[in-house]
Amino acid sequence: MDDQAANLRVVTALLSRQGYEVVSAATGDEALRLYAEQPPDLILLDVMMPGMDGFEVMAALRADSPLRVPVVFVTAAHDRDLLLRAFDAGVVDYVTKPFLPEELLARVNAHVGLKLTRDRLERVAREREELVNLVAHDLKNPLTSVLFASDLLLHDGCKPERVPRYLQMIHESADDALGYIRHYLESQAGPRDSVGAQGRADLGETLEWLVRRYEMQLDARGIRIQVVPPPANGAALVAMDARVLRQVSENLVTNAMKYAPNSELLLAARNSAPGFWQLIVADRGPGIPVARQRELFKPFVRLHDDAVDDGLSSGLGLSLAKQIVVNAGGQLWYEERRNGGSRFIIELPEAAK
Repeated sequence: MDDQAANLRVVTALLSRQGYEVVSAATGDEALRLYAEQPPDLILLDVMMPGMDGFEVMAALRADSPLRVPVVFVTAAHDRDLLLRAFDAGVVDYVTKPFLPEELLARVNAHVGLKLTRDRLERVAREREELVNLVAHDLKNPLTSVLFASDLLLHDGCKPERVPRYLQMIHESADDALGYIRHYLESQAGPRDSVGAQGRADLGETLEWLVRRYEMQLDARGIRIQVVPPPANGAALVAMDARVLRQVSENLVTNAMKYAPNSELLLAARNSAPGFWQLIVADRGPGIPVARQRELFKPFVRLHDDAVDDGLSSGLGLSLAKQIVVNAGGQLWYEERRNGGSRFIIELPEAAK
């Protein structure tokens, strides 16, 4: 940004020839407007401009939040106090006029490179944090099943004939936990948006797995299960890894188990729009308050403020489930049920034959 049209043209031409996309502004007000529309990777800022000077522009840029874009001052002055004041204002470097093209390019290249490297490191850190949250959350359900079954066995809380079934539940849950870990480790070798989008899953088998895995825990909470399998005239296959679909759907089942005890749980599969299938988890609990429905699929948002904390819930379940389903080319949404209750619908594309 420079108040002299000739300097603007020279700098624009010089940087454009080096492959940079240059947006110029003749005044401080124009610069702030452009910054608000699309923050750049670097700002070249003239100290002396009509209207707002460079220091006033810096103050405005930093007024609402920390400035994450490097700013290089362009100045004709060699005043040491002015340069110290510029660094105090947040400037990272300066170029004096008349500038040498090689010097200007060197400083621009250096600071743009540092900024892009920082952005890349922050993105990697965010992805690692998301992965940790994802694995931690999805280990919750199988470990909860292990704890439930082992607690009954340790305290003689089950009939002798049920002992083999509880031991099987512990074994299957531990196997699922290890499978989730392997799945996410393997997914790091490929594109992030491919998680869940590979393989195929049978909706009928998924419903059977949900009943087998959770029937005893649901029974302990007084929840009756109604299952509506897909039509028998052909397999209901969807384009999602079977383990991942179980992951997503069991999040919905465990939510119903927590928020709708002593009621009825519907598990169903049905045709949707041409080329799509739906898996439905519906309960007769209190439903989701209208004021909270917009926040339902945001990270770290719980379904109810007054929900009993089980010590494991993070509020990540629905957010992660929706992300995985969308990445697989489907949708996940919530509907209110007539006569009360919640209905969650997972819609996925039919697997290629």
